[in-house]
This record gives sequence, structure tokens and C-alpha cells, in this order.
Amino acid sequence: MTTHLADQERTRRRVPATAGELKGCESTALDISIARRPNRDPESGALSEADAALPQQLRRSLRASLTRWGIPNLVDDAELLLSELVTNALVHTDGPTVGIRVYVQNVRLKIEVNDFSPRGRLPRPAGPYAEHGRGLLIVDALADEWGVSEDRTTVWCTLPLTEGPSEMDPAAPPAQVLHESALPLTPNATAAGAARVSARTLLTIMAWPGPHHVAVDVLYVLVRNAVEHGLTEESAGRRLEAWLRINERRELLIDVQDHTPDFPSFDKAVRGELGRGLWGAQRLGAALSWFPGDQGKTVRATLQPGQVDL
Repeated sequence: MTTHLADQERTRRRVPATAGELKGCESTALDISIARRPNRDPESGALSEADAALPQQLRRSLRASLTRWGIPNLVDDAELLLSELVTNALVHTDGPTVGIRVYVQNVRLKIEVNDFSPRGRLPRPAGPYAEHGRGLLIVDALADEWGVSEDRTTVWCTLPLTEGPSEMDPAAPPAQVLHESALPLTPNATAAGAARVSARTLLTIMAWPGPHHVAVDVLYVLVRNAVEHGLTEESAGRRLEAWLRINERRELLIDVQDHTPDFPSFDKAVRGELGRGLWGAQRLGAALSWFPGDQGKTVRATLQPGQVDL
């Protein structure tokens, strides 16, 4: 069963990006507009608690989007670049809104942060030992290109989509699964609760080095979503299949297979336009994706290792 699912995802989601596929991504974008009221400490100039938390919240949305688009190899660099540009906008401008746009353009990932505050000439990136301005040094080091829009309100940077080995490269195989536990579930109203109870024990036995309570909540959401939206008239007598897997990167893969082969409204569901289920799982830090199989489809949530709750 493990081999089957891994093969399905590698075939459907991790094939090398072709020129046609990359061009197809150009119609997809992550657009976020944040209304803010700068509320800095009058003495220290420190950001408000809400503003200081924004970069981390945006990193989660970006990670989920890049995973959905099939370019997870860019997640680490893109998250850091977005954080630096957003922090720069929050610290150095007082505009009422910050706009973020991430999209594919000419086989590059482009990140734009608009703070609606025209600026003068940007300073040169600071040296590695400078006390201030190191954000631009990081942007200059990581980005393929970066600059400022003609109206001086938007700072942008790009990353190449096809450079370097990644999970999309068949020469770089996907991370090997080290531990796996299955949760066969009866497809009815009790399935999500039963999955929550079983997962607590299984995660302890598997010794996943991450927040177990978050994993249990994400699994609950995926199973409940499968029961409510993934069953067919032929589901009677069949089981829902769920798995907890830990790979060599210590990521936790939560897979829930239901009985319908398609998920045409996946993007809307993740954005919260169809309810708060998958949107809530993403807010908890899960990177969400899905892929079809022989008996239906599998919805996957990927959680990164971190602090273990006892």
C-alpha cells in the first residue's frame, strides 16, 4: 500500500516541471491584502504584536501554495524572502495596507510586497556584521533578481523554478518513509473522532518529533472532510483509509483516502471559501495537497517536525 501511494504521488505531483506546466501556473497566484494600523512602541519603535506575527502567518500560506503548485523545492528560500520583504515593509513604512502577491512568471517565481509608500533609492545591502539592514543582504544573496517597481511602492524578487535538485527531479527521489501506521475507519459520523483517539496513541508509538496535538487536529479535519464530501453511493461496506507516515526528513505525512476521484474545488476549500475545515488545517501549519488513485483520491497534509507536546 505504501509503495502504491508513493508511486501515485510521484507520478501525479512530482514529475519534472515542463515548460507547458510552468506556463500553466501563471494563471495561479497567492494574493493577500492586509489592512494594518501601525502601533509601534513610541520609545523603542518595536512593532505591535499583531504586526510582528504577520511574517510567520504568511510563511504558512506561502508553503501551502507552493506545495499545491508542485514546486515544494522553493519553499525554504521563498519563505525567507517573503519574511524579509514583509518585515521591511512593516518596520520602515506606515501605510494602512500591505499587499503580497506571489506568482509564476516566465519560469520564475515572483514575490511582490507593496506597502503603498513611495520610497527613495534603496540603500545597498548591509554587510554581514551590520546591526541593521541585513534583510536586504539576505534578499540579495538568495534571490535570482530583485528590485523596486517604477512607482517605488513595491519591492519584488524572483527565484528560478528549474534550478537545482528537488523533489520534482526524478534524479532526486522523494524522502523515504521510515515509519507508517494505518487507520482503517468506518465511513460514518464516528470516523473523525475514532481517528483522533487512535492517532494520539500511534504518534506516541511512532515517536514523531513534532506537535502531536496539531497532528491530531489536522487528521480530524481531513477525516471529517472525507466523510462529508468524499463518499459515493457505493461507499456502503467500504472503509476510509488513513495513514500516518514519518519520512527521513522527520516530516509527518497524514494521508486520508476517500472514494471520489476528483477535487475540483480544492483551492477554494483551502482558501476557506467553502468552509473552515481545510483552511483551518492550513492555519495550523499543514501543507495540503491531493492526488488521485485507483480507488478514489488521497488528501495529504504535511507537517514539519518541531516542539513535542507532552
